[in-house]
Amino acid sequence: MKISLKNYTFRYLTFWLLIVIAIWAFLFHSLILDEVYDNVDDGLKNQKIEIIREAYRDPNLLNTTEFGLSQFKITKVDPSKYDERNHFSNELVYMGYDDDMEPYRILRTGFYDKENHPYSLEIRTSTVEEDELIYDLSLSLIALYFFILISILLINHFGLKKAFKPFGQIISQLRKYEVGNSEKPKLVETNVKEFSYLQKEIERMINRNDEVFNSQKLFIENASHELQTPLTIALNKLDLLIENSDLKEKEVMSLVETKQTLWRMVNLNKSLLMLSRIENNQYKNNVEVNFTALTKDLIEDYEEILEAEEIKLETNFKADFILDFNIDLARILISNLIRNAIKHNNDEKIIKIESDSNQFIISNTGKNATLDSNLIFSRFYKQGTSDGNNGLGLSIVDTIIRNQQNLKLDYNYESPFHQFILKK
Repeated sequence: MKISLKNYTFRYLTFWLLIVIAIWAFLFHSLILDEVYDNVDDGLKNQKIEIIREAYRDPNLLNTTEFGLSQFKITKVDPSKYDERNHFSNELVYMGYDDDMEPYRILRTGFYDKENHPYSLEIRTSTVEEDELIYDLSLSLIALYFFILISILLINHFGLKKAFKPFGQIISQLRKYEVGNSEKPKLVETNVKEFSYLQKEIERMINRNDEVFNSQKLFIENASHELQTPLTIALNKLDLLIENSDLKEKEVMSLVETKQTLWRMVNLNKSLLMLSRIENNQYKNNVEVNFTALTKDLIEDYEEILEAEEIKLETNFKADFILDFNIDLARILISNLIRNAIKHNNDEKIIKIESDSNQFIISNTGKNATLDSNLIFSRFYKQGTSDGNNGLGLSIVDTIIRNQQNLKLDYNYESPFHQFILKK
């Protein structure tokens, strides 16, 4: 699933903030813990020095073999087990008066008395207060962790929202922009250098696209009109030649075939020009169009062709199919679908036109197989070999539909009918 750049950045920052702040909290906790125990250890080492000095002055102190109020004991040891290094450890010691275990920090070391006898010295100190301090510190650290994290995330959220606001406005204007539209995107005020560069590049590209679009549109229209003039002249001259009584029948037939070819060129030229205009959104004024009523009017124009082709037309208008649409495009759309149904009919020669409030269907008998829906709307694709078919009828229909937001076209085959369904 795609997400916005702001949300992506926010998620990215959140992920790394969680990791970085968690590492920082762990290191900070470890540092404080180490500092607390360093202070306790320094106190134990100072006690060690004082006890050894006192033992030199008063040998009776060497008989302190059990922990008392002074929280140390001295034990005579075998020279082979003598170790004068300082060994620190955390241990739980049972306290009878509390009937509970208490945490202690213990220093184990060794020393020689003035007669050079080896002794082991154990000094301990309660770390209840230190442990409570560490516990309180840990809770405070956790609270601080979440407070800092939430604060940073909130600052990032609102900061990113404000920072990316111009970007959102630029994207919003680009979505509304259409090539050839006289209204261009307005410049958005921003202090962000990158967004300013982006706007300038977009403005440059839009101006370039508009220039190319206008040049292309002008070229197509001029080329179409320039082609139309010599084609019309050629058709008129062919009409004059055909009316010449001195021509033989074979020559007249050749001229008629040439005239038919020229007419196909004229129709192709008109169709291509129409496609260009539709794609360039030159049909913009939408009104409420009653497709059902429009179809009834168009049917009258095709009555002679239907009679000549001996095609039976069946209509079933249950309700009017009404839509906001360009009236000219609606007429072109329906006309092309009707012409397609006439051209590609078979010996059964039936056309059905149906409508209700949600869909409009034109069906015709034809080839006894489903057509390839990926090809029938392609330009210059021909379903049959009709001489009057330039392969652009359904392509024009598809182009009209693709340039509209409120209408879609589906193809369906239900033997023996090929159905073209317009849906809201």
